Parts: sequence; C-alpha cells; structure tokens
Amino acid sequence: MARTPWAPGAPALAAAAAVVDAVLARGESADAALATQVAGKPTAQRPAVRAIALGTLRWYLRLAPAVDALVTRPAALSGPVRALLVAGAHQIEYSRNAAELTVHACVDAARLLAAPRAAGLVNAVLRRFVSERTVLLARIDTDLPARMAHPPWLVERIRAAWPEQIEAVLAANNARAPMTLRVDLSRTTADEYLSRLAAASIDAQRIQWIDSAITLNRPSAVELLPGFTEGIVSVQDAGAQLAAPLLDARPGMHVLEVCAAPGGKTGHLLELLGGGADLTAVDIDASRVELISRNLLRLRRTARLCVADARQPETYWDGRPYERILIDAPCSSTGVIRRHPDIKLLRRAADIPALAGAQLAIARAVVRQLAPGGRLVYSTCSVLPEENEQVVAALLGAEPSLTQASGIALAGIAPGALERAQGVQLLPGAEAGSDGFYYACLEKTTTAA
Repeated sequence: MARTPWAPGAPALAAAAAVVDAVLARGESADAALATQVAGKPTAQRPAVRAIALGTLRWYLRLAPAVDALVTRPAALSGPVRALLVAGAHQIEYSRNAAELTVHACVDAARLLAAPRAAGLVNAVLRRFVSERTVLLARIDTDLPARMAHPPWLVERIRAAWPEQIEAVLAANNARAPMTLRVDLSRTTADEYLSRLAAASIDAQRIQWIDSAITLNRPSAVELLPGFTEGIVSVQDAGAQLAAPLLDARPGMHVLEVCAAPGGKTGHLLELLGGGADLTAVDIDASRVELISRNLLRLRRTARLCVADARQPETYWDGRPYERILIDAPCSSTGVIRRHPDIKLLRRAADIPALAGAQLAIARAVVRQLAPGGRLVYSTCSVLPEENEQVVAALLGAEPSLTQASGIALAGIAPGALERAQGVQLLPGAEAGSDGFYYACLEKTTTAA
C-alpha cells in the first residue's frame, strides 16, 4: 500500500485553516467557506474539516491571543498560517488527539497551504503552545470575554439584557447544538417516527414540550434519516418550530411570510395549512428563494415564492389583505451562535442599530397588508432587546391599529420562556434546550388610518 505523503489529519487541518481565514479575511460565512473547501474532498474527510473549522471559530477569541503571544510579529504572518496556528491550538486544547501528532499534522498542513517556509515556525510555535498553554490561557482567562471567546461588545450587550443569565448564555453559545428534527404531523406522529429511527439504529428522543420535535442523541447525515427525501421529516431547532403554531394559520386563509429563506418555517406553515394553503413567501435574495423552492420540492408542498424587498409591498402584493403574516426578521443571529460560531467574529456592534432600523421598516411595511382582525407574528433568532421587544414597542407606538394579541400565554410556549413587556424570549440552551428566539404576537384591531 502506497504511503500517504502527509501526516494523518493534515489535509483536514489545512482545509479548516482555509475556512477560518476566509471568515476572518474576507468576511465569508463559515457555511459558504466550508462548502468551498469540502467540494471534491473525500466524503469521510468532510466531518473532520467541519469540526475543526467550527471548533476553531468557536474558541478563536480565546486561542488567538495565546498564539500571538508566542510569535514575535503576529501581524506579519499570512492569514492562512495564523489560522492554521489557531486551528492547531484548538486541536491541542480541545480534541482528544495526541498533541505531538497534532503538531506534526500542522507542519504538513502548512506545506499543503503552499507555505512551506512557515513549516518551521508552525512547529516551533505549537510546541511552545503545548508546553506553555496552561500559563498562557490562565492569563487570558482572567478576562470574561476572552475566557468565553466572545467579543467584548457582545458580552456587554448580553450582560445588560440578561445580567442573571450572562454566564449561562455565553456557555450555551460555546456548546455544540443538538440535531433536532421536525416531524410532519400531517403524515405521521413523533412516536411513529421514533420507531422508524430505532429500526434504522438511530438513537433519538421526544422533546416533550412540542409535539413535532425529536432530538437525535448523535447527529446523523440527513440522507440516512428515514423519510427525509420524501419530506416526512426536516431538520429544525425546536425553538424555531414555535413560529408556525403561534401564527395559527388555518386552511383557506391568505397568509404571508416575509424574509422567508431558507424555508424551514415556510414548510412548517404549509404542513399546518394542508391542502387549503394560500401562502406567499418573500425573500430579498434570489439564491435564498431557490433554497425555499428546493426545500418545498422535497416536502412536496407548494407556495407562491417571490424575490422582493419586504419593504416594497407593491413588488409582490396583489392588494388583498393577509389574515396572517409571519415576519422572520433579519437579525444579528445572536441566538444561534452555538450553530454558527462565526457570528462572534463577523458581527459588529454597529450592525445592531442598522438591523433594528431595517426590522422596524419591514414590520411597518407589512402591517399595512394585514387584514382587520388578522394576526402578525414577529420573530428573530436574536437575544438582544434592541432587535426584539424594542422594535415591537416602536411598531406598536407607530401603528395605533396594532395591539398585542389577546388570549395567548406566550410565557408558557416553552420551558423557561421569559415573558417581556412585549413578546417572549427563549435563551439558548436554557430549560427548553433550544436556540435563542424571540416571538411577539400582534393583531390589527381596526382598519389602518
């Protein structure tokens, strides 16, 4: 058998470092960078690339200062080499691999990254990290943002909003998110689907507080899930599965969903609407609308899909008022950091007021399309009040025809849900075990002035 020219793990480390560098240097999302890096690579290697890249991004703000302390001129390093050093530090600190083997693999990974002259530096820096990391990290860990690998601005925002839960939220953001499924209850039950999973030797359990949700005890490739290709089941966090039931859309109703991509909530709404679906799904990004289309094709559901800016109703609205509207507002995504750790590196404090302004503009535009007596659900995957209850308060102040929907006990929608002056907040990894989501239910009491 021919010997591989590289140490085991070197190709995965090199690809993961390229992903980290794409996030840091070009502002790419980790998902986009991963798609580029794993294309053409052996299927068996892809999970390792993903695990190393996401783990490195998750702990980057703790590990990078430790690595930089070992380099004379860290700013002079090329982006890929610096990313490789941090990826190596991640593997040494957080993986079960022998440190010596990780260092050897990183040296070869430097050559794979077309940086052979950096191989000696990589070897020297990571060997020092192995021997000095206890002291280095103890010094770094005296600072809460660095210890929890979050940008200081975000720690302060979370602390201001949730002073009693700050440590728990930061820890949840650094945990690995569970793989949760949504069962199409119009075609089967969660218990029946659990039996199918058991027959396929996939260990899973019910989420007791929502009928449609099942969590896998170990993640699985979707193609191995019974009935996935037929649309019987979808991957969706349990917290996200609350949106469609809260909207209370019924067959025959005229329904609008804006900012709808990638279509998880769209599919859920169509499952609840059944054959009487009259749903328009709008998103500003054509490529993301294509994701909705592919998702609905798998689910065997149909809706009217529109590429449009929700703030410009004239581009997609036929003038007939909607009885139900779901706004899945574009946000900071600070409630789903455990799934997307690159958010910690990509998001900036200045993004929050800009996002809040866009959220309010979208909400005010779609309110004009809501029928008297109709319901509007405003949803984000943010934990920041500026994007959540403050936007809803501003909307209620600007639109006198709106009021908070009556007869809905939002605080009871999930274990640990926190009722706010407007709406309800789920914090990531709290009692419900879900991602972080915010929901507000509003209704139009009179015709707009």
